Parts: sequence; C-alpha cells; structure tokens
Amino acid sequence: MKQQTAQTKTKRGTPDFQLLILTLLLVGFGLVMVFSSSSSIAIANKSFNNDALFFTKKQLMWAVIGLVGMFFAMNIRFNKYKKLYAPFFLFTTVLLLVVLVSGAMLNGARSWIRIFGFSIQPAEFAKIAIILYLAALITKKGERFRDLKTGYIPVLVIVGFIAGLIMLQPDFGTCFILVATCGLVIYAGGASMKHILASILLVVLGAALALGANALFSSMSSSDTASTTATEATQNYKIGRIQAFLDPLSDTTGGSLNLYRSLVAIGDGGITGSGIGQGTMKLHYLPNAYNDFIFSVIGEELGFVGTALFLLVYLYFIWRGIIVSLRCPDPFGTLVGIGIMGLIAIQAFINIGGVTQTIPVTGVTLPFISYGGTSLFVMMVAMGILLSISRTNNLDVIKEEKTKSVTVQTSRTSPALRSRESIRRIR
Repeated sequence: MKQQTAQTKTKRGTPDFQLLILTLLLVGFGLVMVFSSSSSIAIANKSFNNDALFFTKKQLMWAVIGLVGMFFAMNIRFNKYKKLYAPFFLFTTVLLLVVLVSGAMLNGARSWIRIFGFSIQPAEFAKIAIILYLAALITKKGERFRDLKTGYIPVLVIVGFIAGLIMLQPDFGTCFILVATCGLVIYAGGASMKHILASILLVVLGAALALGANALFSSMSSSDTASTTATEATQNYKIGRIQAFLDPLSDTTGGSLNLYRSLVAIGDGGITGSGIGQGTMKLHYLPNAYNDFIFSVIGEELGFVGTALFLLVYLYFIWRGIIVSLRCPDPFGTLVGIGIMGLIAIQAFINIGGVTQTIPVTGVTLPFISYGGTSLFVMMVAMGILLSISRTNNLDVIKEEKTKSVTVQTSRTSPALRSRESIRRIR
C-alpha cells in the first residue's frame, strides 16, 4: 500500500510555481486596492454600516473561497475536465435561464441571483463553462472540426446560444468578452480563417439588425409610458457612453462624468503617484472606484511608474500562462489554457481600455483586482485548472506518453498546437 501511495504521488507533478505566485500576488494587490478605493465611501454610508472594511471583508471572504476552489481545481487531473465539462455546462445554462426569470436588476441588467445567501453572476461561470465545452468538442471532432457543416456550425450554434442568453439580460460587455474568447479558442483549435471571417461578418450584421429592431420596437411601444421611460433611459445611457468616448468633455456632469473623472484621476497620478490610500478622486468623485474604475485609482495612487510595473507583472502573468498552455502535450489542455489566458487578457484590455478612453466603457471588472466576488472566484478556479495542466507538464514520463497520443493531423490544423514543440524548449 505504501508503495502504491508513493507511486500515485509521483504521478501528480508540481504546479507551475511562477504562475501560482503571480496569481496570489495579483489577488493580494487587488485586496489592497479594493480597501484603498472603497474605505472612504463605506465609512461615510449607513448602508455599509459605516465600516471602512465593508467591501474589503467581502472581497477577502471571496478570495478565501476562491483559494479553496483554486487548490481543489488544481488537484483534479486536467483530463478529467473532459468528463466534467458537460454537467458544468448544463448547470451554467440553467442558471442563465433562471436569472432571466428571477434575477435581480442592477444598472439596467438582470444579471444576479441569490443562492444559499450569496449573490452570484451566472454569466461569469458561463465564461469557463464555454471554454471547457469548446475545448472538449474541438478535441473530440479533430480533423472534422474544419468541416463547415459537421464541425464549425455546431460549435457556432452553441456559442451563439450562450451569448444570446447573456445579451437578454442585457450584458453587452460580458457577451463581447465571451464571444471574443470563444473566437480565440476556435482559431487555436484549427478553424478555417474564411469561416471565422464569415462569422464575424454575420455577427456585425446581426448586431446591426438587433439594434434596428430594438429601436423600431421602442418607437412602436410608445403607448406604455413606464416602459418607454425605462427604454429611453437605457438607450440614453448607452448613447452617453459612446459620446463620452468620442469627447470626454462633452458633458462632464452627465454622460461623460465617469470617463472624465477617470482621466483626471490618472492624470493627477503623475510620475510617482500620490501614494496608496492618498488619492482624492475616489472620495465620492469617481463612481464605482472600487469596481469598474479601480485602474483609475491605481493610476492616481501609484503614478506612471507604479502603473507601468503593475502592467508589466500582468503581462508576464498572461505570457507565463500561455507558455504553460502551449507546453501541454494534450490538445484539450492546450485549448483550455489558451481560452483561460485569452479570457483574462481580453477582459483586462476592455476594462483598462474603457477607463483610459482607448475604447468605450463597457462596465466590466479588472480580473483579480476589481471588487466582485463571483468574478474573483471564477478567475481563481480557472487558474486552478491551468495549474492542474501545469502539473502534467512537469512530469517527463507523462509528457512523453501524452506526446505520442497527439496525432500529426491535429498538429497541422491547429495554430496553437503547431507551436507547442518550439515553446516546450523555453524552460
């Protein structure tokens, strides 16, 4: 029995130490910035019990839960996710349907439901569920995935169905992140570029038709005063974001308020910043300072030097995750890893791009940094899956066995898998 136990332990491998430490560093830094950006708001508001640590304690609780989830996911062999993806995907789909019926409305979107006393956002779980689903499906189809009817279209239907449920909330930012991440996984899985380009064209046309139909429906339903007022408010809110992106000075007390004050906060940071906890724009000037606009607080308090260092660490974290993914000898693990790191990179770009006027503001969190329990938990579990993949990479015996099982056809068709051999040499 002791020999069997010892052999079992030797087959587990060790997780990628750099990736693990970087994940914990980002989570720790996020807790510090959540406290810095929320304490002044919480202590002055009776709704938050006048407790400066109100948001920090909640975020810390989710970080601990996420840490447990990450280590649990890390200790499951990654190839078992090929079997676990189906019930997880089904469970997530049910949650997305439930939230449309009984979800709580917040900021114009019905995105939240309460389970066991916790408020969760099912769309966050959908990001990981769809990555696992696509990776398993593409790996199973193999060469047939390049066929339009039997391979590509079925995958596209699944993505469209989940994206449609999220858009019904509506949550455009999360929907865009999910679709972009799926596109990356599909490309890495070896899909034909002409199929991908045709899909992008269809998505653009579909979005244009949906917006047109929405505007037409809104004008036809003008008899209902209450619904018309709500619809007009939502439309004006969306239009205001576009106008703020084009000209942040157009309405600094209305639609451009958030972006204008975000840019002021970043500008006030200068070279070295005001110091952690010393920023002023978070003092009831910058809305959602601890959530969507937490990067603005980082810019003000850490300045150009601190912000640049943070971004370099973030970029290295993403690069390291991609390297771990490409080293995996199993196509399923490679696609899952690419999907996870692609998700983090895309969401980070959209958040930072929005608060710096690079792209219009969409209202998404900065992974590992912004306040948001569901987002933090899901991201940490996703990293647990990636760390599980890295454990297999660190075993030479298993690596050789898995490498022999990879077919030549798969290596030729998948851009991500084609580059694995060269990436493995970077150690």
